Amino acid sequence: MVPLGATALSTPTRRAEEDEVFGRIRGWQRRHWRDRSKAERVELQSLITWYVSSWVFYATWLLMPLAGGLRHTPGALTLGGLLALLGALQCVWANLLTRPALDHYLGRRALSGRRMLPPFLLLAAALVLVLVLQVTGSAESFTCRLALGAHVVAYGMTYALTVPVRAFLNRGALFGLGTVAVFAPFTEHAVELLLVAFLVLFGVFFSLVAARCGAWTLSVLWEAERAREVEARLAVAEERLRFGRDLHDVMGRNLAVIALKSELAVQLARRGRPEAVEQMIEVQRIAQESQREVRDVVRGYRAADLGVELAGAHGVLTAAGIDCEVSGETAGLPGEVQSALGWVVREATTNVLRHGDPRRCTVVLRAIEGRAVLTVENDGAVPGADGAGSGRGSGLAGLRERLAAVDGTLTAGPVDGGRFRVVAQVPVVGGRASGGAGGEGDAVSGEGAEGRSVGSEAVV
Repeated sequence: MVPLGATALSTPTRRAEEDEVFGRIRGWQRRHWRDRSKAERVELQSLITWYVSSWVFYATWLLMPLAGGLRHTPGALTLGGLLALLGALQCVWANLLTRPALDHYLGRRALSGRRMLPPFLLLAAALVLVLVLQVTGSAESFTCRLALGAHVVAYGMTYALTVPVRAFLNRGALFGLGTVAVFAPFTEHAVELLLVAFLVLFGVFFSLVAARCGAWTLSVLWEAERAREVEARLAVAEERLRFGRDLHDVMGRNLAVIALKSELAVQLARRGRPEAVEQMIEVQRIAQESQREVRDVVRGYRAADLGVELAGAHGVLTAAGIDCEVSGETAGLPGEVQSALGWVVREATTNVLRHGDPRRCTVVLRAIEGRAVLTVENDGAVPGADGAGSGRGSGLAGLRERLAAVDGTLTAGPVDGGRFRVVAQVPVVGGRASGGAGGEGDAVSGEGAEGRSVGSEAVV
């Protein structure tokens, strides 16, 4: 194999969205295990495996054979010590370059070809030392072959992440042929020469499989992470478009009529015509009608069908990479109760997405002694966060007001195990239906639309 050239490592051409996804994992090495996402955990596990693998081959293929197959002469011990030192340096360089090489493979940032030159020089020096040990008879032939294989594995596991598979195999084959050609004049038996070729090729193929398979798995996981975020953004954009279309359909024609009649009233007023008053009365009527229509649209947008909200919460949380479990039946619940609890689901989902780093969320709806009880519980809560850890967020305060309108109650706060729990209770009978979904006065205030948009934008 030859050192990585400048032409082999070009600037990554991945899509711009990946920069945002990968930017979130900067500094993730310092985070606790449970605070990492699934992709981050797999990446850390893969890195540790690569780190350890080079040292395992160093210990089993280099140190142990040298300890048993090296002659006890000053020259042999010196050469063996130098070879062991080169192997340790090779493993250190492999560990230092594993993270940059993986970042290069995943398209996060390019790796300069000059950084692969020192480990290649260490590999070449190790080849020379092994050849000297072979020629001088300072070590057994099998010991020399294993030592060479250990160096190939340590170098190859990093190099395999920086070049295409075909280039790696071609250069590995050339390195194998070159090694056989160097050892051929000093090898008496063809079997020993075949053993050299076998160990070199084994190191090449093992490095390729061990490095590329793990890196490919990581690339798939990060691509899935990016796809989930894109899916959530598309859902938000689609909801915004739908609401925009509804408002345009309602207000577009009425605003055009108001503009025309207002212009006509101005012209009539300038001429002193009494019909101007009638036109302004008509403008007032159309404006009031538009206001009622907007209320209807907003009320329909705000009206929370509990079954729809539960399904929507499951879909949004799942798209955000959170393991969500929803249980319970909404059949038989009055409309005002469903609307009130639907708002709880919306706000609780927003808090789950906005606060902390949740991995699992459960939503349970039960009927207990004439009351509908909705429980939303998630892990990864951040103590003291507004609306989550403290339980004093404006969203939760608004929910308490809505639930109070139907004689309901809301409790929210942290529980054991770093979890956060929201419990809403609403009487199934006896509640004041007039306040179930909010009156028209707060419908036109935009509170419902704001709540829905906040719940959606929290996904982004």
